[in-house]
Amino acid sequence: MLRRATSALLRTSTEIHTLRSVPRVCRFLQSLLRCPTQNRSLSLSVCLWKKKKSLWLELSEGHKMSGNIEEILAPLRLAVKEQGELVRQMKQDGAPDVDVLKAVAELKARKRTLETKELSLQPKDDIVDRTKMEDTLKRRFFYDQAFAIYGGVSGLYDFGPVGCALKNNILQAWRQHFIQEEQILEIDCTMLTPEPVLKTSGHVDKFADYMVKDVKNGECFRADHLLKAHLQKLMSDKKCPAENKAEMEEVVTQMDNYTQQELTDLFVKYSVKSPTTGNDLSAPHLFNLMFQTSIGPGGNMTGYLRPETAQGIFLNFKRLLEFNQGKLPFAAAQIGNSFRNEISPRSGLIRVREFTMAEIEHFVDPTEKFHPKFPNVADLEIILYSSKAQTSGQSAHIMRLGDAVEQGVINNSVLGYFIGRIYLYLTKVGVAKDKLRFRQHMDNEMAHYACDCWDAETKTSYGWIEIVGCADRSCFDLLCHARATKVPLVAEKPLKEPKVVDIVQFEPSKGAIGKAYKKDAKLAMEYLAVCDECFITEQEMLLNSSGEFTIETEGKTFKLTKDMVSVKRFQKTLHVEEVVPNVIEPSFGIGRIMYSIFEHTFQVREGDEQRTFFSFPTTVAPYKCSVLPLSQNQEFMPFVKELSEAMTKQGVSHKVDDSSGSIGRRYARTDEIGVAFGITIDFDTVNKTPHTATLRDRDSMRQIRAEVSELPGIIRDLANGVMTWAEVESKYPIFEGQETSKKDTSEE
Repeated sequence: MLRRATSALLRTSTEIHTLRSVPRVCRFLQSLLRCPTQNRSLSLSVCLWKKKKSLWLELSEGHKMSGNIEEILAPLRLAVKEQGELVRQMKQDGAPDVDVLKAVAELKARKRTLETKELSLQPKDDIVDRTKMEDTLKRRFFYDQAFAIYGGVSGLYDFGPVGCALKNNILQAWRQHFIQEEQILEIDCTMLTPEPVLKTSGHVDKFADYMVKDVKNGECFRADHLLKAHLQKLMSDKKCPAENKAEMEEVVTQMDNYTQQELTDLFVKYSVKSPTTGNDLSAPHLFNLMFQTSIGPGGNMTGYLRPETAQGIFLNFKRLLEFNQGKLPFAAAQIGNSFRNEISPRSGLIRVREFTMAEIEHFVDPTEKFHPKFPNVADLEIILYSSKAQTSGQSAHIMRLGDAVEQGVINNSVLGYFIGRIYLYLTKVGVAKDKLRFRQHMDNEMAHYACDCWDAETKTSYGWIEIVGCADRSCFDLLCHARATKVPLVAEKPLKEPKVVDIVQFEPSKGAIGKAYKKDAKLAMEYLAVCDECFITEQEMLLNSSGEFTIETEGKTFKLTKDMVSVKRFQKTLHVEEVVPNVIEPSFGIGRIMYSIFEHTFQVREGDEQRTFFSFPTTVAPYKCSVLPLSQNQEFMPFVKELSEAMTKQGVSHKVDDSSGSIGRRYARTDEIGVAFGITIDFDTVNKTPHTATLRDRDSMRQIRAEVSELPGIIRDLANGVMTWAEVESKYPIFEGQETSKKDTSEE
């Protein structure tokens, strides 16, 4: 009867999908499916029938709401589409850059308005109770603000025992998923970086945000954040005229596009003051986000704490290539802390000053940009938000990864392969599939050298946040460092047959350069000798149009004219070809991934709003198991010791809780920190042979009973993904209740 009732309710795949979108329906069906076959009695069928009316009512309301949402969003989608078409047309017509930039800024503003409205219309039960969750995180010391007893420092956090264990497990899963399975070369580089390295990478000149200062006490604020908060406060005033409110909303949506002077004018126009003192503020000025220091006691060498881990991999490219026996493709990875001196750290672990990154640099021949293992992930169906969808006002949609590469939505199969692997990793460690999407950078977002770039974004109470970037960076980084150091960062590829190639190189006039720059002439000559064809072609255009171009090397600037340098083109027969590899770079923000996992796994027990828990996947749970004696009776202690020692030998992290308090309260304590399973030692353990104990699953709260000697192996297999809880339930008897007691023991 249950089967007939269920099939009637879930008649088509479309209905199943729609039902899953209604949280109460989904929870109810899941509760039915969790019941063992023998317990699915007629009463459940009746229960399903009784629920049917209210469920379908909720379902029909959902359909109605969905239709209303699309009606609200339709004009916003149209506005984005029209602006996207305008931008494309302007580019085709060769419109002036300044006009194109203005049109692009308007497109981004309209897109942001659409996304904000879309998020605001989402069902409220889809959003986590952040206050309750953060209370749990702080109370159980997952993490807390650093230097708290001194008042704390914004943007710096200390991880407690539970947070530290969770983070380590996330990183261990990352190592296993990427480094071990993909045979990636892991390195560990210094966090201190000399200035010339970051000058070459562009961080010294471009890694900055606009900042304002309180003119009296020197307190600093990030200009765009402060202006936005000030305008939102003005707009919340009921007396604010509609036309003023519309104007301010437009300013907020355009916030990322303003120049320094435009920001200055807006601060004056809206009389923005310090939010803490009411004092006047300085004009906005650029602030470099790197932590600067000096290396060595003399203070003569300027350095920075690294803003990313990638540069260390690029600088060690030659050594890594040698280690890989000179063969492409290969990948290198690094896990470590990076530093960004954020002006206004906020949103917990999302925007901080010190954070852990895990980055991969996959070096590949630009003419062979395909991945042999791509078929392994080609059938994955992932939510993709393409550049085209964004500029035409469409929503993200599910797409087969293989189709995305075949249709050119994703540039190549190497990038596609890593997107698939990133998806598998994130869902394995606890990111919800339905709250994960991959958003493609629009043309105006990507660096000029990038071929394609996608961000893995998760839906949180803060909106969609980027947690992983995956970019095809072409050969930009290696070329920059090769040009600056005069060390060729290339791989050699033997040719099957000799090949005639066109060579482009600078032809310097030693006499003219020597006369102009004397002893420094050698620096200019060495620099010109290692320039690549792309750079030479760009400078040749300047030479032809203005008669000169400028180069910088080792802190010195050289202006070179037509009488000092020319460009020579000729052909050469090659037997070995030099290849500057392209780089596919997946970059993971571990703190942001952790925060997403917190939100996506935070649960409240049905019927008890005070009982909260984290449903971490067993792979990353801070402790795989708790060991709980039913009481403090000393008869239980030998079994507690035996289990603890056995699990230690098996490499299973566990936590013994032999404190006072009811077993239910101790279950709640361990659930609250996400412990996956719990072993309970009771009087049946002591009184019966063979000695058995119960094993409890955190999420379902169901228990089985198994021999004490078997339990460590069961938990190890559950933690390693070798066995599922459903398989455990099918193999071992369900625990219904303790059969003996302390009294039975004394009578024996």
